[in-house]
Amino acid sequence: MLQFIWLIPAFPLLGVLINTFFGYRIGRRLVGILASAVVGLAFLVSLGVWAGLAALPADHRSVTQTLFTWIATGDPSAALGTGFVVRISYLVDPLSTVMLLVVTGVGFVIHVYSIGYMADDASYARYFAYLNLFIFSMLTLVLADNFLLLYVGWELVGLCSYLLIGFWFTKKSAADAGKKAFIVNRVGDFGFALGIFLIFMTFGSLDFAKVFEEAPKLLTAGGATATAITLLLFVGATGKSAQIPLYVWLPDAMEGPTPVSALIHAATMVTAGVYMVARTHVLCNLAPVSLLVVATIGALTAMYAASIGLVQNDIKRVMAYSTISQLGYMFLGVGVAAYAAGIFHLFTHAFFKALLFMGAGSVMHALGGELDMRRMGGLRKYVPTTAYTTIIGALSLAGFPLVTAGFFSKGEIINAAFEHGQILLWLVALITAGMTGFYALRMVGLTFFGEERFRHAPASHAAHGGHGHDGHDAHDGEPHESPAVMTVPLIILAFFAITAGYLAGGFEGWLAPVFEAGAEASHAAAEGKAAGGVSPVVLEIITTIVALAGMGL
Repeated sequence: MLQFIWLIPAFPLLGVLINTFFGYRIGRRLVGILASAVVGLAFLVSLGVWAGLAALPADHRSVTQTLFTWIATGDPSAALGTGFVVRISYLVDPLSTVMLLVVTGVGFVIHVYSIGYMADDASYARYFAYLNLFIFSMLTLVLADNFLLLYVGWELVGLCSYLLIGFWFTKKSAADAGKKAFIVNRVGDFGFALGIFLIFMTFGSLDFAKVFEEAPKLLTAGGATATAITLLLFVGATGKSAQIPLYVWLPDAMEGPTPVSALIHAATMVTAGVYMVARTHVLCNLAPVSLLVVATIGALTAMYAASIGLVQNDIKRVMAYSTISQLGYMFLGVGVAAYAAGIFHLFTHAFFKALLFMGAGSVMHALGGELDMRRMGGLRKYVPTTAYTTIIGALSLAGFPLVTAGFFSKGEIINAAFEHGQILLWLVALITAGMTGFYALRMVGLTFFGEERFRHAPASHAAHGGHGHDGHDAHDGEPHESPAVMTVPLIILAFFAITAGYLAGGFEGWLAPVFEAGAEASHAAAEGKAAGGVSPVVLEIITTIVALAGMGL
């Protein structure tokens, strides 16, 4: 299957072309089926590529497929800096296969869910064309084997976020939110572009293989050039992955349709920054100051966003600030050189966060677009499938011990911070775990338990929270469970929100060939800075107690 790597982005691109030019002629039913099918096919090819890679020896699990030469100037074989070649080439290795499976797998489930959620929307074909374009853009980003193609995918996901956040552009708040996301990301991307320029000035190439091979020879560990390159790249990551100070666009991204929120927050755009830092780990290991900045920004963002999530009443905004906070955990992980732990949390987070957003969308479907949790309550008996799957997602987010994916992945990051001597950052992450437990279970309690407050809500909530109906009519009569096309995806995601955590051991082994240098740096840091030699089991127990205290409170 490794010869068919090119099909993975080609299938969603085909969906974009068909739905853009023929979507309004082929009928709504076929539009949704086609858009979902092309992502499903991309997922199947990704599975085949993963299997093909797994069959190779561990030290040979890196395959590049070149489609054509995009740019060629000067003499590429001459001395450094006198030739410039960029190819449209796809790189498949253990890291990119993880991202491929997340983007296409979770993306497919979100597409299927969208068939029911957007059933009555007037711009059905345009919606699915944008959604397919989002998947294609993210796949381009994670498959790129050079910085320029990575940047193309990086900018394309920014374009897609603008188009989908502002999907209902006739509503001023949605149009403004789309512009805000676009402009804030341009700030970060300016730094990212400068970082790429500096890479070319330093190495004379933008190919990952050449840059990473030459980095230890041309860069001084801890030197100004390595630090400047990695900090500039991280500026891009703070925008794309909504970290302090460029997090401000993500809460407003709720103005788009709820499945879009699930796609942005779980499978695409915001994970790009974490992936990029992990992909450039060879450069990051040569810049300890940059790694400390990444870890510090991540930990502070995690706590800051969680503190805002504690008091939100809009169910989608709770999830939005939760995403910012969980991304902070991922950056803390990669910032202490625990790259596999950071990517593992990205992997598990994709399942439970997509589940939480789609669960929120199902609640809105039941209540005619209601977003205010103070106008919900007691919904468990009306929408049982939505309720119990969403509760599983919330428990995984909170890190409920031993049975949820979030417990394993988040615990690895918190432990890594302690083991690498970052005691202050460990403490921040630990306190944030308690805050996460609180807002996750508060959301569950206000929505599904207690008094049925929705009976006292006004008939229309179009003005509430600046969101409008999110594509649904005002609530009239008893709340109702969503159709199977929406609830079956919830069940699938709930299954993985529990079981994905048990992949922890194999996950680190799978990524080991990519992060060998990172693992060596990580172990060296752990041996040199380990605080008191505390057992990981003891650290896990402490984290669990704090998380359970937050949930109980």
